[in-house]
Amino acid sequence: MALINESYLKLQAGYLFPEIGRRVSEFIAANPDKKVIKMGIGDVTQPLVPSVVKAFHEGVDEMAKGETFKGYGPEQGYAFLREAIAKNSYQDNGVNVSADEIFISDGSKCDTGNIQEIFGNENKIAICDPVYPVYADTTVMSGKTGSCQTNGYYEGIIYMPCTSENGFIPELPTETPDLIFLCYPNNPTGTVASKEELKKWVDYATENNAIILYDAAYEAFITEDGVPHSIYEIEGAKKVAIEFRSFSKTAGFTGTRCAFTVVPNELLAFGKDGKEYPVKPLWNRRQSTKFNGVSYPVQKAAAAIYTEEGKKEVADVIAYYLENAGIMKASLAEAGYEVFGGVNAPYIWVKTKNGMTSWDFFDKVLNEANVVGTPGSGFGPSGEGYFRFSAFADRDSVLEAMERIKNLN
Repeated sequence: MALINESYLKLQAGYLFPEIGRRVSEFIAANPDKKVIKMGIGDVTQPLVPSVVKAFHEGVDEMAKGETFKGYGPEQGYAFLREAIAKNSYQDNGVNVSADEIFISDGSKCDTGNIQEIFGNENKIAICDPVYPVYADTTVMSGKTGSCQTNGYYEGIIYMPCTSENGFIPELPTETPDLIFLCYPNNPTGTVASKEELKKWVDYATENNAIILYDAAYEAFITEDGVPHSIYEIEGAKKVAIEFRSFSKTAGFTGTRCAFTVVPNELLAFGKDGKEYPVKPLWNRRQSTKFNGVSYPVQKAAAAIYTEEGKKEVADVIAYYLENAGIMKASLAEAGYEVFGGVNAPYIWVKTKNGMTSWDFFDKVLNEANVVGTPGSGFGPSGEGYFRFSAFADRDSVLEAMERIKNLN
């Protein structure tokens, strides 16, 4: 008799973004004459920059010639990309990360979900609330939780509420976790953590033999001085943290798929016997066993981001999205909404008016303004009463969407 993994039965409803897609598809089918502007799912709209496209073509051309054809590549990623990342994203910024600590993958979503495989089910997981749903859902799938309670929290997860009262920065948990998910710049609230805040977490992890799983997928959108781009800017972090980064939003790779995870050589975890074990070999074994690597043309395209021309082109696209965010933030504030984010991140976090629920606001904005956003409650119970708009849209759509929302009753 084939038995299912019953942890999947604990999951509540569907994954957030497919549910949004379902509702939007139903609306479009019923209203084919309506122009719907999508600002919900954080998918980019600007095309790949010229340097990336050129390198992509070159990579494909190499695959068409016997002398330059590539078969299976290294599961950890090609050295040319790992070295470019180490130099440009870390070493040039005074952060000591070496190429051998970098693992290329097909997305941070995969890595943040898969990372739990190398840690035992006895671990207690802490996540922010609200936050990217993958952290909680994959914790449930892995069998580390009980059932979902009436308040929307799963038994066995340590939730750290992030509200306007605490500036969307969580307090240190009173119950000690073993693995701590942090995401900055934050999805969905768009807030950032200062070096002082991150030092507090690094010190906490050090004192409690915990490991921080640091999702920095949006670090390229940081514009303010003094805001850390990497947790490894904090002294001691390499002993207690794994960092995830992505090319999806940085360089428009949502459909191309490329990201990377940093697992430091000095990061240790414990066996049941109390003995310390290096974490990096475990992740290396996981990837070598279950992953055949990202395709050569994609990795060659990703490396082009680090050329002088590529850096400029990517910076221009990021500036475009951040200008969208600025327009949205100002427009929504003018319309009387309380607005957060949109400065160091491509997301605008909006408090609904008159106590309206997140999904009621979603339906109102979709049906009356024909604009799609993301209900805050989909990111966790503390997101109830909030709404996320994505700045990943073309400028004309942003302007039209904001005008429509300002005219809502």
